[in-house]
Amino acid sequence: MKRFLLPTILLFFANVTFSQNNESQIKTALMNYINGTSYNETKLIDQAFYPEANLYLTKDDNEPWIVPISEYTSWFKKAKKGQFNGRIGNILYIEDFNTIALAKAEILNPDKNITYIDMFLLKKIQNEWKIISKTADSEASNLSGDRILFIVSNAHYYGDSELPTGNSYSEIVNAYDTFKKAGYIIDFVSPEGGSIPLAYINTTDSVQKAYLYNSDFMFSLKHTKKPDEINPEDYKAVHYIGGGSAMFGVPENTGIQKIVMTIYEEQEGIISSVCHGTAGIVHLKTKNGKYLVNGKTVNGYPDAFEREGAEYFKQFPFLITKTIEERGGTFTYSPRNSIHVEEDGNLITGQNYLSSKHVALRIIEKLESKYNDL
Repeated sequence: MKRFLLPTILLFFANVTFSQNNESQIKTALMNYINGTSYNETKLIDQAFYPEANLYLTKDDNEPWIVPISEYTSWFKKAKKGQFNGRIGNILYIEDFNTIALAKAEILNPDKNITYIDMFLLKKIQNEWKIISKTADSEASNLSGDRILFIVSNAHYYGDSELPTGNSYSEIVNAYDTFKKAGYIIDFVSPEGGSIPLAYINTTDSVQKAYLYNSDFMFSLKHTKKPDEINPEDYKAVHYIGGGSAMFGVPENTGIQKIVMTIYEEQEGIISSVCHGTAGIVHLKTKNGKYLVNGKTVNGYPDAFEREGAEYFKQFPFLITKTIEERGGTFTYSPRNSIHVEEDGNLITGQNYLSSKHVALRIIEKLESKYNDL
């Protein structure tokens, strides 16, 4: 049996690589469609679609409306090329099999309070992925197009141990749901990109359960972005997620640090964290070389609540409370299982998963207050 092990492993990795290559190429075709229709770039639209493709739309009387791609492209020739027309697109989901694929995108039109959902059928033709059909429908929406960046970790284990850990699913969901209902778009970034480990999943919680079975949401957790795929100008705030994974890979990642401080210093954006996610802010420095936490009041999961001497604890590269205090910050916390949020300027931090929603609500309140003052 050992004789067949190596070929099996090689075949597995070959299949994974093939799927990843497919997904990357499919994403390119979809982004050609999104960028082409958002900036009236008809060449990009033509690149995205097979020349004989049809769009299956709906007329006002709910009758099917079949639109050839040539006619659809002509609609965008009437507008100024390269000028943003208000359409904001996001890829929600991709599923491929050999030379065929399904995909889903969300197209926002905030000025009209409308969101379109596009469904695509794609095929690999002459080694190039093309959209061969598209259908769409719309609904009233409060999505504004404003984005929040969630920062998560790829670490599956505590340091070099074999003790499993993950990103706190409850913290992700509690904040995500709050931002989503307020009209924000959420993106995820991790040091390596791709899938992330999850921990603290409670399926008796109706909100957590609903997101666990939401294919679009789970796709975003499986396909987090790499730091070099992030444009800081797109975001109003960043939010560091906790869980044991947050102690590893994220705090020292210079790419993430640069993104966060660009949003904070150049765009007057908000930095936020919850629980062990506060580990992500301890190494951040301002342009003048001072630690971000210097002179600030900070909250998170306190060292006092850790199980000193436990195997997981021995793997920590630093202690959150101790490091923040050594760098000039004031660390405050409440009893276990208490909701606690600290706000110090554009730094908002929370103690635990119970505080996640409240941190998100405070960010929303602060951002909306800023918009109203403009």
